[in-house]
Amino acid sequence: MADIINPENEEDLQAQIEEVEALSSIYGDEWCVIDEASRIFCIKISSDAEEQKLTACLQIILPPDYPSAAPPIYQINAAWLRGSERAKLANSLEDIYVEHAGESILYLWVERIREFLVEKSHSSGPVIQEEKVNVTAEEDVEDGDEGGPDLRVLRETAEKTHFFLDQANDEEIPPIKHGSPITDRRSTFQPHLAPVVTPRQVKMVLEKLYENKKIASATHNIYAYRIYCEDKHSFLQDCEDDGETAAGGRLLHLLQILDVRDVMVVVSRWYGGILLGPDRFKHINNCARNILMDEGYVASTDEACKSGAKTKRPKSKKTK
Repeated sequence: MADIINPENEEDLQAQIEEVEALSSIYGDEWCVIDEASRIFCIKISSDAEEQKLTACLQIILPPDYPSAAPPIYQINAAWLRGSERAKLANSLEDIYVEHAGESILYLWVERIREFLVEKSHSSGPVIQEEKVNVTAEEDVEDGDEGGPDLRVLRETAEKTHFFLDQANDEEIPPIKHGSPITDRRSTFQPHLAPVVTPRQVKMVLEKLYENKKIASATHNIYAYRIYCEDKHSFLQDCEDDGETAAGGRLLHLLQILDVRDVMVVVSRWYGGILLGPDRFKHINNCARNILMDEGYVASTDEACKSGAKTKRPKSKKTK
């Protein structure tokens, strides 16, 4: 039995084919087809500066209703791109989409990223190299091809197709709480928490936090959030390492274990020059747990013990 094709999707597919052909012609070997059937592509973008050459890999999934009703789903791979700079670039790409809604925008995105790389390469000195040291200082792994596509992450991102479409301008910035810092061997960790119910609010919280110069200057701003979707009886959740590899995933795992919902936790780390090894993950999770308890998302240890005593549960010894 033949598949029924939505006429609008057929028009979108034709527009995608024409756009991809044009981009392939313009960028040549820089443009790469990862999975044509799934509409997954990537392009390597560079600043073309000899002294401070910066590169980034833009990975893209084209949803069936792009460009008529949905934006491309994308991921930018660049180890040096973190924090406020990543947020700034994401905002500029979103602005392009909103301004050209319903149009093909990949060429505009690629050139905007290239402009960003040029601006960064001209304005940065040895800071770039210093940032890279901070990113990998605690990692015991070899530097792989950081520009290579991470299809698993990209496919997960595809589930959030409507992230950019959530343009509720009447949404207010959720209240942000700041927790007590933890300092160990000159590295300082501080948690921040905000109630969130939409991806738009997640973005608003990040933008608000980065207005604080101290937070914006942190070596890493790791975050995770969980939003419960009543209509689908499922969670919308995501995390960001911000250069502290695996930290975002561990933080999200903690939120899952604690079964919290409609909340976002950010942990800022200011690296003090001394490697902490696995202790850094302990401090990140302890910061998150403390602020979740302080704000009432999780019962404190004392309350949990009292609750356990009331229900007369048998004592069990946890092994570590």
